[in-house]
Amino acid sequence: MAVELIFVFMMVAFVLGVFLLKLPIGLALVLASVVGALSGGEGFPLRHLVEGQFGYLDSILIIASAMVFMKVILHSGLLDTIARKIIDHLHDKPVMLLLSMMAVIMFPGMITGSSTAAVLTTGALVAPVLIGMGIPREKTAAIIALGAIYGMVAPPVNIPVMIIGGGIDMPYVGFGLPLLLASVPLAVTVVILIGYQYVRKVDLSKIGDRLPTSFGEAHGLKIYLPVVVLIVLMLGEKVLPGRFPSLGLSLIFLIAAVVGAFTGRKLNFFKVALEAVHDALPVMGILMGVGMFIQIMTLTGVRGMLVIFCLALPSLFLYLGIATSMPLFGAISSYGSASVLGVPFVLALLGQNEIMTASGLSLIAGLGDLMPPTALAGIFAAQIVGVENYFKVLKYCIWPAVLTAVYGIVLILNANAFMKLFDDLQGSLIVLAVFVGYILLIVLLARLGVKLWGKEETTC
Repeated sequence: MAVELIFVFMMVAFVLGVFLLKLPIGLALVLASVVGALSGGEGFPLRHLVEGQFGYLDSILIIASAMVFMKVILHSGLLDTIARKIIDHLHDKPVMLLLSMMAVIMFPGMITGSSTAAVLTTGALVAPVLIGMGIPREKTAAIIALGAIYGMVAPPVNIPVMIIGGGIDMPYVGFGLPLLLASVPLAVTVVILIGYQYVRKVDLSKIGDRLPTSFGEAHGLKIYLPVVVLIVLMLGEKVLPGRFPSLGLSLIFLIAAVVGAFTGRKLNFFKVALEAVHDALPVMGILMGVGMFIQIMTLTGVRGMLVIFCLALPSLFLYLGIATSMPLFGAISSYGSASVLGVPFVLALLGQNEIMTASGLSLIAGLGDLMPPTALAGIFAAQIVGVENYFKVLKYCIWPAVLTAVYGIVLILNANAFMKLFDDLQGSLIVLAVFVGYILLIVLLARLGVKLWGKEETTC
């Protein structure tokens, strides 16, 4: 059978599995893999299916351990404490509070690689604060949804990049600064452009019953120890190469999680870990299905066909295809978009630095969480703020999504130049200074706009 028809059968099976049979995305990918193998004359290749299933074992372990860490600091009260401390100290400084709330929204996505986790945890914590600052509910939900996606792209855990890397045998190493460049500038720009025109000083007495509770007074500074341990273990090997043990992300998250079990509210660690793994199962299932899907694509020649097709595209259509097809396919699954389209696109762009290219592609693939009919980030964000029609939220995400896609293409086009810059500045504080300077510039321009147009800050 022609390779093109095999790919069509695989995609039809996948779409029917999701929308007709209502299968989880992971099982739909398994179904598509089996159909692809049968239509390709390979029968039921159990060895390849099992081999593909374990192709992303490292990523699965990272996700599971990261989710355990997130659940521990959620149950211990650390997340609530951090959010409350920020609100208490910055409630009369609207711009800084706005930027801080965006950072809080992004944090779970950075740790777990899931935008949904960010929306449902810290997104729910900060929603009353953003509304209390004067931001309309629909735009509050848009900020939460977009912040969750940028958090999903930011380091240390970026699942689409892990999927792309697994497809081209590229280790998940050296992505810290590229992923920061792909996420932080957009997060700062979007939250300021959407929210600054509304922000006012927050009257805590009016939203006091909806504010997160601080457990810092009851447990002291030790409640922050899990995050301190996490940062030290992550940076230790880079700061002291050769003298600091190389633990790996999975073990680092587990160590920090165990520490967190004894620093805040009492919790049953094994019960929390079981809950975390249960919540992470859909994502881990998707990765197993993606591994099978890529393995069968390779076995039947579909993967090679896609690469050749991408290589044959003129540059203009190649980049246009990246900017449109990856978000549209991401409406089914951003992880599936990274596997089916991200891998061929990276191979078609081998002249560009693979690390920066994969980072840019992951940013564009993340937009799939805003695409109907699934639009997970948008739907959950709308539910959190009490908006029934999530399309009212998505309409405020249109121009940020276009900006994000264009920015991702810019990163890919200039991948070599950006990585040369990072190589030259690696280990210095200059890159950090650039990020800080950018944030200060955005805030300065926002304040200048207030003075020019005579907008006054009032208490809400």
